[in-house]
This record gives sequence, structure tokens and C-alpha cells, in this order.
Amino acid sequence: MACCLNRRALLAAPVFLPLAAAQAADAPIEPRLRLASPPSGGRSVVLTFDACPGAFDMRIAATLVERRIPATIFVTGLWLSWNRQGLAYFLAHPDIFGFENHGARHIPAILGKRTIFGLPVAGDLPAIDAEITQGQAAITAATGATPRWYRSAAGYYTPSVIPEIHRLGFGIGGYSLSADVGASLPAAAVAGRMAAARNGDVIVAHINQPHRPSGLGVVEGLGALQRSGTRFLRLDQLNPSALAGA
Repeated sequence: MACCLNRRALLAAPVFLPLAAAQAADAPIEPRLRLASPPSGGRSVVLTFDACPGAFDMRIAATLVERRIPATIFVTGLWLSWNRQGLAYFLAHPDIFGFENHGARHIPAILGKRTIFGLPVAGDLPAIDAEITQGQAAITAATGATPRWYRSAAGYYTPSVIPEIHRLGFGIGGYSLSADVGASLPAAAVAGRMAAARNGDVIVAHINQPHRPSGLGVVEGLGALQRSGTRFLRLDQLNPSALAGA
């Protein structure tokens, strides 16, 4: 499966296998998440960004602050330790940014021996537990926040692992629109995908790749959404009952 496709091709491809069949085989799945009952009479979206290991994209962060657009940042423990200035910028704007759990070391919550998009997977439940709980501890120590949502590295999970994540007290931080497909798309494509967001979408993009053109597309897409009157919501401020699988 994923070994024969790059990330962009895989995420763009339709899912031919029914979810129940994928779960039966314990094949990795990419859970979806949307607003359960989005308000009518306009467009509301939930804006999230992944801070995977990497740097800090000030182009995006400054645009969010200047335009007063709220967003939830899924941070890894590695990103927090490598980006003190970026963290300070987030913390200086608590009305704009909230924090959720992207794991301690950006390890996919997948069982077995394999890689996904070049990332070695956790392999077993103890490793997944450590990835989640250590990520939570890092976020709380750095920000004072208590994360309620967990998003696996690469956004994929072994289905049988999901009850364990729930047992740890976390909802699955899925999404319905991947705006930049792992920060791999050109700016124009990212902007177009964001501008076409549907009412109720949970959007994910990346805020850890300041040297890639996809970040400029995020900036353009934010402008297009705002000009259309889109209402932006923060996932960390929503009751879990307000969301549902797409």
C-alpha cells in the first residue's frame, strides 16, 4: 500500500476498502473529523496546524495574528524543544493559539514493523502510550495547557490502537481537509484547496516548514477564507460532542 505511493498520491487517492474491512485487517486508517452540525448561513471551519519536528513558519503565524484568525496547534515535544522563539510567539497570543498533542517524537500510532511516509512506526502499545503521555507532559510543561486531542504523526492509526488512545483521555484529532498534504504542495494548490473548504471542515496544514512554498499558499488561503466571511473556530475550545467523523 503506502510503500508504493508517495504521500501526495496516497492522500489524493480514493479509499476503495470499506472502513470495516480495513479495521478487520488492522490496516492503518486516516480518521476524519468535521463539525457535527455546522452553523447555517455561512461557512465555519476549524483551523489546525501541525508543528512536526522542524522549524517555525512565521509567515503563517504572523498572518494569523495580524488577521485575528484563531487556530489550534498540534505540537510535538521535539518541536517545543527546538523552537523556543516560536513557542514564545504562540504564548504571547493566547487569544489566537491553542495547543494539542502531536506526540513526543512524532512517531505514528501504528503497530508492527514498518514505516509510513518514511517514518518508523511505534510498533507496540507501550511505545504508543509513551509517545502520547510524554507529548502531553511536554505540552503542559511548556504551555500550561492540558491537551484533550491527539493527532498521530502522519495522521494514520492502527484501528485497534484507538480505544487505547481514548483510555488515555484523548479524542482522535482527525480532519476533513488536508490543505498542504504534508507541506508538499505548491502555493497555488494549497490556496485553492483552502478556498474550497466546505462548511464544517476541520482543516490541517503545517507550520513547521518555513522554507517550503506551501506556507505561502496557506497565507493566501487564509486571506481567501476571511474575505468570504468564513468563521474560524479553535478545536481546543470546542466540546467533543460538537464534532463527528466525516
